[in-house]
Amino acid sequence: MSRIAVAMSGGVDSCTAAALLLEAGHEIVGVTLRLWAGGDATQAPGRCCSPADIADARAVAAHLGFPHFVFDHGREFEQEIVQPFVAEYLAGRTPSPCVRCNRLVKFNLLWRLARSLGADRLATGHYARIEADGDEVVVRRAADTSKDQSYFLFDVPREQLRGVLFPLGGLSKQQVRAIARRHGLPVADKPDSYELCFIPDGDKDAFVRRHAAATPAPGAILDAAGRELARHDGVYRFTVGQRRGLGVAASQPLYVLRVDAAAAAVTVGPEELLYADGLLAERCNWLTAAPPTAPFRAAARIRHRHRDAPVRVVPRGDGSVVVRFDEPQRAVAPGQGVALYRDDRLLGGGWISRCLPAARSAAAR
Repeated sequence: MSRIAVAMSGGVDSCTAAALLLEAGHEIVGVTLRLWAGGDATQAPGRCCSPADIADARAVAAHLGFPHFVFDHGREFEQEIVQPFVAEYLAGRTPSPCVRCNRLVKFNLLWRLARSLGADRLATGHYARIEADGDEVVVRRAADTSKDQSYFLFDVPREQLRGVLFPLGGLSKQQVRAIARRHGLPVADKPDSYELCFIPDGDKDAFVRRHAAATPAPGAILDAAGRELARHDGVYRFTVGQRRGLGVAASQPLYVLRVDAAAAAVTVGPEELLYADGLLAERCNWLTAAPPTAPFRAAARIRHRHRDAPVRVVPRGDGSVVVRFDEPQRAVAPGQGVALYRDDRLLGGGWISRCLPAARSAAAR
């Protein structure tokens, strides 16, 4: 059996992944990354970087009888994840820090640490499935589609996924908790965390204000015809599709349609103007043997909880693709990622740079 480094956040998923691999006869070493010590994150339970969560990971390793190591990589996390997160909101885009973290921090750092500990495999608690097909690495959706996390993996380079194991990919959350109880894990009934690990109170606006290098510029909130409706104190407070907190009184619900950081302008309008016929995605990453060069059919997910949309994808030869929806899709947000699938296989994806408005939306403007 091989030696496997298991990334342990202190939650039930990663701890159960370790228990399953140990039960299968593998030699296990636990690895926990301390990534963020800013603000109140160190005091908040249920976050991947809190002292309580690190203690939970250590307790599980002691209970199961394998070594456990904690590595502090807060500087890399702040440079690669936190600073770009703030910069994206200030630039009027909607970031996806968990996707970025998987590529630049978690798998990259974890592989280096795993090898330094003599491990030749790496395992995480992701709900996704992975398999080798000759020289190819095939990533598939989790069996439990309600917990599927394959979307967050679209930007991870294929080389970083070689030798990776996702022990939970074929299980439901209920099964995972049952396995944790069977093994007597102290985290078996620990609640899941849904907030960003570096914003434990969920107040994104306050976080961006605190970490901005300069005071964000105020500006205008405009209607779809360009008329000023109100003022705002910074575009970082807005994202495409947002309805609440606009500070505009209107006879009908209004939604954020566009955010123009250069002009410090936020355009709002009725929901029908939120739909787009397609998008342009840049900096694409492919989990296939070779990047596609010809147009192809796929299913697109433009955010984690988005329902798959049938699309036609046109590669442009510069690392970008045009994605055309069969039916217009709501709230395509620049800065987010688009993941592309064929059936349950993740093909790859890219970063949304702009949306292509639906014909009816363009006509309405």
